[in-house]
Amino acid sequence: MKGIIKKLIWVFVALIFIGTFVFLFKNSQGDKTEYELVEPQTDATLSKNTLLTGSIEPRDEIEIKPQISGIISEIMVEAGQQVKEGDVIAKIKVIPDESQLSSAQFRVEEAERQYELAKSKHQRTEELYNKKYVSREEFEESVTSLANAKTNLESSRDALSIVRDGVSAKNQQGSNTLVRATITGLVLDVPVKVGSSVIQSNTFNDGTTIAKVADMNDLIFKGKVDETEVGQLYVGQPMKITVGALRDLTSDATIEYISPKAVTENGTNTFEIKAAVTIADERALRAGYSANAAVTLQEAKGVMAVPESVVEFEGDDAYVYVLTGNEKEQTFERRKIETGLSDGITIEVKSGINADDKLRGMMRK
Repeated sequence: MKGIIKKLIWVFVALIFIGTFVFLFKNSQGDKTEYELVEPQTDATLSKNTLLTGSIEPRDEIEIKPQISGIISEIMVEAGQQVKEGDVIAKIKVIPDESQLSSAQFRVEEAERQYELAKSKHQRTEELYNKKYVSREEFEESVTSLANAKTNLESSRDALSIVRDGVSAKNQQGSNTLVRATITGLVLDVPVKVGSSVIQSNTFNDGTTIAKVADMNDLIFKGKVDETEVGQLYVGQPMKITVGALRDLTSDATIEYISPKAVTENGTNTFEIKAAVTIADERALRAGYSANAAVTLQEAKGVMAVPESVVEFEGDDAYVYVLTGNEKEQTFERRKIETGLSDGITIEVKSGINADDKLRGMMRK
């Protein structure tokens, strides 16, 4: 009896040992690794883009300045108002120079005396001429002298009016006291107020800006591009403009200027670019809006491409794993490929695989 029990114990121990060995062996083998299979795209379109930051600006922003110095007596426009070329923007009241005013008044007084003298002389000459005491020649000289004296008086009075009021009596509409718009466009800013002193532009001073006017139908995108990408841009290249403040607005633009000289900012060399903006509604855009410009640097159409995640890179070489057996066996061979353009997600394959090859992708869980 004891021998039977002892044998059973040994059998039990043996079974435990065998079971443990089998369990450990299976665990050491692990589950078979399976991968997703990826097929190349045969008619892919890839593009490499860059995003430029900048702003929307009018091509020409004109500063309207006065032709004389004085004080603003009236402002006819305000920011946001549309004006036409020749419209009166403001009126200026002239503050005359005392010495010039005194001189002009003296010339008027002298001209008045000369006129009265010529008038009296002409009356006497006319009476004598009517009585046949003087010749016709003397009479005509008297008429001419009176006319000259009258012209001189009017000229002196007009000069006094210009010095005192800044307005010519003969040409009030063309007076320098009327500040007019020099272009048709939108008033962007009126930096002066009624009562502000203004000075005209001269050699030593730029003059006071009465208003800033721009044609909002002619806008440009002004931005900067890094030196690593400027060589891939060219005049005439299209781009897409988006404005942060107007999320639903996208405009086309065309590069028309690339600066030949770099500007260093924070240790980085950048080049200024300008692009003509095409807009459907000029009221949608305002001067100074921050904007982004998307530019396609490179593009490849109708090419074979694969996800970049299936490509293994070693130095300058690229490899993929191509399925050689059936899908259940999942045996792969490592194959070198020639790559082309990449958009960061998908990469062009120029050679090394066929359209019907299946590639090893991500490992299945």
